[in-house]
Amino acid sequence: MILHTDKEMEEAFKRRGRERAEDSRGPYYRDTTAIIHSSPFRRLKHKTQVFFAPSNDHICTRMEHVLHVASIASSICRPLGLDSELAWAIGMGHDLGHTPFGHVGERIISKLSEERGLGAFEHEVNSLRVVDFLAEHGKGLNLTYAVRDGIVCHNGESLRMRIHPTFRVRDLGSITEREGLIPATYEGAVVRFSDSIAYLGRDYEDAYRLGLLKGKELPLIVRERLGSTNGEIINTLVQDIISGASDEDGIGFSPSVFEAVEAFSAFNYENIYRSEILNGYTRYFTRLLRLIMDYLEELYSSYGLDRRGYMAEHNMLAAGFCNHIQDMHQKYIDREGSDSRMIIDYVAGMTDNFALDCANEILKPDHLNEEIEQSITGRWFDASER
Repeated sequence: MILHTDKEMEEAFKRRGRERAEDSRGPYYRDTTAIIHSSPFRRLKHKTQVFFAPSNDHICTRMEHVLHVASIASSICRPLGLDSELAWAIGMGHDLGHTPFGHVGERIISKLSEERGLGAFEHEVNSLRVVDFLAEHGKGLNLTYAVRDGIVCHNGESLRMRIHPTFRVRDLGSITEREGLIPATYEGAVVRFSDSIAYLGRDYEDAYRLGLLKGKELPLIVRERLGSTNGEIINTLVQDIISGASDEDGIGFSPSVFEAVEAFSAFNYENIYRSEILNGYTRYFTRLLRLIMDYLEELYSSYGLDRRGYMAEHNMLAAGFCNHIQDMHQKYIDREGSDSRMIIDYVAGMTDNFALDCANEILKPDHLNEEIEQSITGRWFDASER
């Protein structure tokens, strides 16, 4: 089945916010390279997918997840005659706005954001914010419209049986929530389903590896219709989407397969996402992220743009945040007329390990210990000389 995209819209989908001459890579592959070389992409290797397990090399990270999504989406697009380079770029960029500590961290950041009158935090909307503004020191990545649209519309956690693209251009910068968003392209729709395909089986696989599912078995409907291993499940879902795609009905699952997907999702929510271990994460990471937010807000309230105050803290977090606000403060004012989101953006961009290091620096003032040791040493020698 070869799907037909809206030819009149193809040029509009390739437009960028800032005009630039395209090169031999083509617009969408060029977007992929821009994403790969960006700092937000590099940080994905140290961000949780579902399970916080920095010492376990076999547990899925956020970077591994986006690679899975991009490869699955590309595999679906090829036999359908769609642009696999567009799908790959959307897949690689779709989670650039994710917080540390996965969806647990996202819920915590959202609560902190709402407490400050900044509204709910949703990583899909924030991913667009990252590529449009936060990346490259406030310049953004200047991606094509189609990739930006696919990124903000990628909500794979909201299961749908089928999606038909809108084939229209709108003001993406005015989007404030993910609810009801439908991608403009077939490729964007493919990535959205690929997101679900990538996490359903892999989250189950990781939970099984970590011993969370002892004595529990996948529902019979899942085993019979989708398979029992992640590889089998991915293959079944990919082939189902390919075989059922049409210009009339769009992209999606067959009714029989979608019924099994819903059962699989319900199983994962009950046994993984709402598990005791993830609830434990929530309590711990809430304290950690709130500590960092409160500390940065206190620093900014006390010192503003005065570098000396931050340096007097003698820690990496204060120094790094000082560099960040001196780099970005005026850009927030110019773009948004306010610096109200500057701290929440900074914390949301942290990796798991960096957030842990920051909390350690706040709570363990090594510079004070050094001063005390020097003082004691000095007194000791003073005493011996008398």
